[in-house]
Amino acid sequence: MENKQIVLSVKDLRVNFSTDHGYVQAVRGVSFDLYKGETLCIVGESGSGKSVTSKTIMGILAANGRIVDGSIMYEGEDLTKVSEDEFHRIRGRKIGMIFQDPLSSLNPIMRIGKQITEAMLLNGNHLKKMKEELVAEEFVAYKNAITAYQSELNKGKETVKFLKSEKKKEIERIKAIVKNETDGAVYALKLDYGLEKVHIKHNYDELLAKENEKLAAFKNGQQIENSEETIEDVNNKIASLKEQKIAELKAADEKYAAKKAEILKEAEEKKAVNKEELAKVKADFDKKIAEAQAHKNANSKELTAKYKPIIAEAKAKYLAKNKEANVKVAEVKKQYRAEYEQDLRNGVDKKAAKDKYIAKIKITKAEAKRRALKVMEEVGIPFPERRFRQYPFEFSGGMRQRIVIAIALTANPDILICDEPTTALDVTIQAQILELINRLKAERNISVIFITHDLGVVANMADRVAVMYAGKIVEYGKEEEIFYDPKHPYTWALLASIPDVDSKERLEAIPGTPPNLVFPPKGDAFALRSKYAMKIDFKKEPPYFKVSDTHYAATWLLDPRAPKVEMPAIVKTRIEASLAAHKAREAKKTKAKKEDK
Repeated sequence: MENKQIVLSVKDLRVNFSTDHGYVQAVRGVSFDLYKGETLCIVGESGSGKSVTSKTIMGILAANGRIVDGSIMYEGEDLTKVSEDEFHRIRGRKIGMIFQDPLSSLNPIMRIGKQITEAMLLNGNHLKKMKEELVAEEFVAYKNAITAYQSELNKGKETVKFLKSEKKKEIERIKAIVKNETDGAVYALKLDYGLEKVHIKHNYDELLAKENEKLAAFKNGQQIENSEETIEDVNNKIASLKEQKIAELKAADEKYAAKKAEILKEAEEKKAVNKEELAKVKADFDKKIAEAQAHKNANSKELTAKYKPIIAEAKAKYLAKNKEANVKVAEVKKQYRAEYEQDLRNGVDKKAAKDKYIAKIKITKAEAKRRALKVMEEVGIPFPERRFRQYPFEFSGGMRQRIVIAIALTANPDILICDEPTTALDVTIQAQILELINRLKAERNISVIFITHDLGVVANMADRVAVMYAGKIVEYGKEEEIFYDPKHPYTWALLASIPDVDSKERLEAIPGTPPNLVFPPKGDAFALRSKYAMKIDFKKEPPYFKVSDTHYAATWLLDPRAPKVEMPAIVKTRIEASLAAHKAREAKKTKAKKEDK
């Protein structure tokens, strides 16, 4: 594999998303190489960063996403730094993508044929494409020079923006301290006050109930035993108890009001102290912001002085090349026109000659349809002529996915990114789509990045596998290394959770949930969910340990000082069964070859 051509190289890619809760570190230092004609499978749970990585390669990150660091090298260009204009030249044409849900990828009110031919017709001007190819190098250099200049300028802007954001957060934090303390104290006071009033009412209500019983007895003509009280005495006592109840409740109200006033007074005093702290914080941040702004302005002048001649030179080269390209295109067009006129003089039918002339200049509707029918047949859609005029709702889920694959293939890309293309399909259709992708990869010699959460799917697709967890690749190796000699506890957990008709053991669910990537764990991100975690897993992030020249895993279990840990029995059993089945298949093939001879 190492002798093969590298078509895409991702190094230390880091992607953040800005949210109301902070920056989500979705991709945290991902690195891998993609070779010509191979399939690299990236596998992991939802939220592991698989799709974000693929969308970053395609240049279709959400508006709140930002590439913090790293590079994506393709044809000598860093895709993290190219302009959007340059991405238009790459996206779809050279790097295609198949998404999870084919129905959301297709226009429900547009015929399938038009959706397949649309991109061909829009990008099918041969002369325009010729010109683009002629000026591509100079155009890329010019646009990249501008992008590099803007990127450098934005660093200063980002620093100022970050400091302003931190200033706001710190001010809110300081203000919240007094507010939270005050609110807490008032709440506790209200609770005590409420309980005190309930206690007072309860005590007096009990006493009043007893006296009212006596009063009722007197009114019924009953004599109260062992008592010299008269009805007048009872009435006086009831009146006295009511007065005492009111007095105690009033005292509780006054006590509450006084205590609350005391708390609020203390809060005001604390606010006064905090005003000094706030003023100091504001002054410190304002100073830092002013320094950053001044640095940005000074740096801006330096950058302008640095990049102005670079951009001017790149622009001059581009304009010169563009002029040459215009002359070349005009000559080719003139040649096509001369050939058209020659055909007319030779007696060729005018319509046929015109069609031939137009076909040289651009892809015609007839040519686009011919190519569409061919690619529809290639992806296994029966009766392409009839299907060409149908709508997406007239297709099954598997057929819709084939249509999406056909659209991606019309531009004949070098790289095809498949983002969980079988998730919404049943098992039988999944197998057909996987087989189709494998066949197309072999026939067209394209490179495939296959994103999935299902290691069972990977077994049928991969040349190499990257296992992702919490924004990082935790294990990386050839397909047979990941399946027959896995080293990371997370890979073990994924293998143990795959449904298997031959296994008698109960499937093992992975406990817990992935970590919050606004605040990534300090050590191994999988430690909290792993029964094999050691103390160091919670303190320090593991480096990559080399298992072989092509196999690496980021787990402290591979450290020479770590205790020896065996993989789970269910995983070991499955590997042994899989190896036995593989040997049986190979023996059968060898026997069949001998019999053929």
